[in-house]
Amino acid sequence: MTELVRLSKRMSELGLSSRREADEWIARGWVRVDGQVISELGSKVLPHQKITVERQAAAEQSKRVTVLINKPMGYVSGQAEDGYTPAIALIKAENRWADDPSPETFHPTQLRSLVPAGRLDIDSVGLLILTQDGRVAKTLIGQDTAIEKEYLVRVQYTKEGKLPESDLKKLCFGLWMDGKPLLAAKVRWQNDDQLSFTLREGKKRQIRRMCDMVGLKVIGLKRVRIGKVKLGDLPVGQWRYLRPDEQF
Repeated sequence: MTELVRLSKRMSELGLSSRREADEWIARGWVRVDGQVISELGSKVLPHQKITVERQAAAEQSKRVTVLINKPMGYVSGQAEDGYTPAIALIKAENRWADDPSPETFHPTQLRSLVPAGRLDIDSVGLLILTQDGRVAKTLIGQDTAIEKEYLVRVQYTKEGKLPESDLKKLCFGLWMDGKPLLAAKVRWQNDDQLSFTLREGKKRQIRRMCDMVGLKVIGLKRVRIGKVKLGDLPVGQWRYLRPDEQF
């Protein structure tokens, strides 16, 4: 394969950075291709060429933080909308979990470029990840991501009797949404009125729409895990840093 690709895209594919980070580093002269500094945005490379970054880039990247927040109901994941407060407004010193084991010191500059890596609906609660690190964002919401997300969902059956076993199987595999088949999911009962959903995709309001298709009304929805990272004992409305030993 000898097709030229954008340098920033190739860096993202290699897991060196996000595309935006790559463009910043290229503009600063922090990127080398086969040992030669490349500082022109839009430059292209061949897939076999060796890409390296200067120590300044790695140092800057290491300062970028990722935080976990237990999002309460009524907060939006991203930008403020319709008068609702974004979850990032909760990231302040007084809301940091007292039992956060991270030695990281909070500073307001950490709020710059801190963006949600995935969404959680305004009427859903639980684990939300915000990050300054493009590599984390790519891992969680990149086009090829297969990271599992686990939810506890309190439901009410809107028909007579109980949800048939055949419909539970449909929730696991067989439903279509937006003209496409959904990826296989793991759905099982936790107790009489609560289901556990484990998904590898995240269409808008997916669980609520899935439930609606089989006659279930969602009463409450809480995300408890993303990949290997769990919500755990993090209190509602509080946050902590992602630990260096934690991987999604």
